[in-house]
Amino acid sequence: MNEQRRVLVQAVDVHKSFGAHPVLKGVDLKVHEGEVVCLIGASGSGKSTFLRCINQLETVDSGLIWFEGEPVGYRREGMTLHELSAAEASRDRAKIGMVFQSFNLFPHMTVMENLVQAPRLVKRMRRSEIEPLARELLDKVGLIEKVDAYPRHLSGGQQQRVAIARALCMQPDLMLFDEPTSALDPELVGGVLTVMRDLAESGMTMIVVTHEMGFARDVADRVVFMYDGRIIEDGPAHDVIGSPQHERTRSFLASVR
Repeated sequence: MNEQRRVLVQAVDVHKSFGAHPVLKGVDLKVHEGEVVCLIGASGSGKSTFLRCINQLETVDSGLIWFEGEPVGYRREGMTLHELSAAEASRDRAKIGMVFQSFNLFPHMTVMENLVQAPRLVKRMRRSEIEPLARELLDKVGLIEKVDAYPRHLSGGQQQRVAIARALCMQPDLMLFDEPTSALDPELVGGVLTVMRDLAESGMTMIVVTHEMGFARDVADRVVFMYDGRIIEDGPAHDVIGSPQHERTRSFLASVR
């Protein structure tokens, strides 16, 4: 079924090093429109760096990532690739929402101000255009009553749900989640995962770095196991988590259980 959908993200032989330390060592991956892909693996396996490369927060050293048929970080002129200017990269990045481990809300702004900021600055939308969508999204994440609150008055779980709503306010075509529950107390995790489940059911394309194996098993179309900068195993969630083929995948899953 996936092959009938368009490929939204394609990574081809992606390498990335920080100084003399290689982090990505030839990553190849396709993600189709409407697909939920969970990246799993130990810390340091390259998962978060790969997400940051998709969103142009890091520049790949070699290989290419394609998003919606265009090379990430470049524009094509005939057969030649030209690196994007900062303004062009910002415009492209607006199509991709990203939610981090830390909530990254502006502490001096209310919840509503946090949501309307990026659409105003990046998409040049009027506040009156954005607010109805912002209220709708806050309602979806169960926080409409917090519209005028400041981040310091919210729990970690509430802040993370606001961060998800803020990313969605840009109406992205792809959502990236980088261990969005890892900084939360256990009792706050469920609310964030519920919002992400609902988002997946709505048809949003999602790439999720997570250690929540229950979420990956139940929600992901595919699970990708990374080890030492490479993809070791990639397949349907019930196969990779239920009956992994690679010894390193089995060892990792045993450690997180």
